[in-house]
Amino acid sequence: MTAIYCSATFAAAITAISINTPGTAASATTCLDSYPLAQRREAGRALGMAVFSSAIGGVFSIIYLMIAAPSLARAAYNFSRTEYFALTLCSLSMLASIGDGSTIKNLIARGLEIFLGLVGVDNLTTVERFTFGSYQLYEGIKFVPVMIGVFGISELLIRAANLQVVREQVIMKAITLPSRADCNKSWHTIVRSSGIGTFIGILPAEGATVAAMIGYNEAKRWSKNPVEFGHVAIEGIAGSEAANNAAMGGAMAPTLALDIPSSATAAVILAGLMVHGVRPGPTMFTEQAESVYAIFWSMLLVNILFFLVGLRGAKVLAGVTLILVQILWPTVFVFSIDGTYALDQSIFDVWVALTAGVVGVFMHHYGFSDAPLAIGLILGGMLEQRLGQPTMRLDEKWWLMFTRPLTLFFFILTALALFGQALFGIFKRRLLNSTGGTAE
Repeated sequence: MTAIYCSATFAAAITAISINTPGTAASATTCLDSYPLAQRREAGRALGMAVFSSAIGGVFSIIYLMIAAPSLARAAYNFSRTEYFALTLCSLSMLASIGDGSTIKNLIARGLEIFLGLVGVDNLTTVERFTFGSYQLYEGIKFVPVMIGVFGISELLIRAANLQVVREQVIMKAITLPSRADCNKSWHTIVRSSGIGTFIGILPAEGATVAAMIGYNEAKRWSKNPVEFGHVAIEGIAGSEAANNAAMGGAMAPTLALDIPSSATAAVILAGLMVHGVRPGPTMFTEQAESVYAIFWSMLLVNILFFLVGLRGAKVLAGVTLILVQILWPTVFVFSIDGTYALDQSIFDVWVALTAGVVGVFMHHYGFSDAPLAIGLILGGMLEQRLGQPTMRLDEKWWLMFTRPLTLFFFILTALALFGQALFGIFKRRLLNSTGGTAE
């Protein structure tokens, strides 16, 4: 899982450079400068910079993960049930404010995810909810079929409407490491974007995508030649790729230490760990330390390996762009259905995935954010459990939660995430009115 997690983020740059189509949304900003360079017969130079900056950003974030995750876990030992509830609520609120689309649409989507988490038998009261007499729903709606449907099957249905689109492919010659001139021009961008990506990855949002956008914008803002951006700026590739790969380690830190996934991919990995009996959280670092450090070192090794594989094999791997989409996407569909059924050998899970795929298409069509769905689906179930436990412990006197300083701090962050932008807008309008409309 960690090998796929790390290498897939870099691999998305291959199609961004060769056919101007990013493999994932996190490499969308890479297209802006890499494809124009490829059209000038400099695809090898563009991919060399993508490999170089991706490896540095990834290694930077993994080193941070090794340092920060154990410290987070030690701090989490001081968390009570009320702090965990407030932290989970804060994470959900940040999804509403950071995800794609309007805040209202994001809140509606988060409400749907929380509702899905309520289906099944309540672990605290053993009461059945929304099962409608179906024994398949007693254990709730499983996470993996919903994710396969929303991200895999819905993408197939969306792409089916664009089967006749023809994309130009450029010739990719030998891939070269960045020249000394390119390194001198981009090293500060790589360092800056690595820090940005690591920080953004910690936040519960579309970590790699948001990190790439911010990394690219900051590279342009600090560049001596900002007019080159969007055309042939090698710094743009460095800023985007270093940031989106650095978001990986940042996202895994709260996932492993706090059991709070910070990206959709981290949520999938979290579910995979649970399937194999590994339970992330503070106790993981004492009870299953061998699993923790296996994850650390495997991610570090993968970042080194894809640097070597990227230099030698990217030209061959780019051949996947030659596969007709009429063949490629039905193949993805078959693997999606096969993976859904293989989880528990359940046809019901297949129907859940197909239904989720149709729902994903409608969400995409009407502007609802579907990428953070994985996080919300997991956090929704956590939210209920983490609310019930402290409420019972406080003898139904839920307002006593506000007497704990750390819990109150997380509640304040939640309010700022939900209403901060609106309050800032009101303050700005009043400031403009008081200055006669001259303030910016």
